[in-house]
Amino acid sequence: MVAAPINPADINTIQGQYPIKPTLPAVPGYEGVGRIQGVGSKVTSMKPGDLVIPNTGQLGSWRTRLVCKSTDVQTFPDGTPLLFAASLRVNMCTAYRMLSDFENLQPGDCVIQNAANSGAGQAVIQIAAARGIKTINIIRDRPDLEELQSFLLGLGATIVTTEAELRQNEKLVLKDLPKPRLALNAVGGKSCFALLKHLQASGTLVTYGGMSKQPVMVPTSSLIFSDVKVRGYWMSRWHLQNSHSDEASAMVDELCSWAKTGKIKLLRHRLHSIHEFQAAIEGAMKESQTEKQILRLDED
Repeated sequence: MVAAPINPADINTIQGQYPIKPTLPAVPGYEGVGRIQGVGSKVTSMKPGDLVIPNTGQLGSWRTRLVCKSTDVQTFPDGTPLLFAASLRVNMCTAYRMLSDFENLQPGDCVIQNAANSGAGQAVIQIAAARGIKTINIIRDRPDLEELQSFLLGLGATIVTTEAELRQNEKLVLKDLPKPRLALNAVGGKSCFALLKHLQASGTLVTYGGMSKQPVMVPTSSLIFSDVKVRGYWMSRWHLQNSHSDEASAMVDELCSWAKTGKIKLLRHRLHSIHEFQAAIEGAMKESQTEKQILRLDED
């Protein structure tokens, strides 16, 4: 392996709180990038020297070397930035699918999301901008608020605001924007109220995370009078059901194409030596984390 990010799902798996329960002993790591060192005599789809990413959630990428089936990994387009490929399977694919699978979004349409500074949130901003879709991005109030707003706007965000600012200056903040057709929720609890308040009638609220550890709260009026659809999304299920599909290949190709041309960038990150794994894990567990922690694994 060359590099592997640390994601919340990795931490939850180690803690025994994730739906996927690997047989112990096990190696964590749902995504990463590796370089083929050797192949069996019957393998024709890849060769030594090829760079690959996991094609299964059970690979265990937090290690320097591994032996696996050729079907457990896949190649990706030449010229793709290495660390982008390492971070492709979780956040980028999650954002791509949520923007594709729930509403037929067109250029000029609008999406609203909370946890916009998260890895998936940053990916949503960039993929939406690449497709000409506007984004309303809600983040927590914090000491470095202006710096974070500037960073997210630089990624292509249309609006970056806090729940308090949105509540107090709604008309000014959302001026000239259409009502969102899609709302993306990674927080849960009362944070859903802000998303649903601005979601257009018959729009869709998609929950893919629960940072607050509170139930998703949906007003009865949103269901009855606004006819909103409330859905859940789990990227691991999509990967499992669509492994080796043409749709999965097309998704990887398009994301890598955007990365190669600079339309989307690597998520804000901090690179760690494998010997600094403890600091990397501690960094990944910090609240309001904006940087993705990535382990560099090809060092002696």
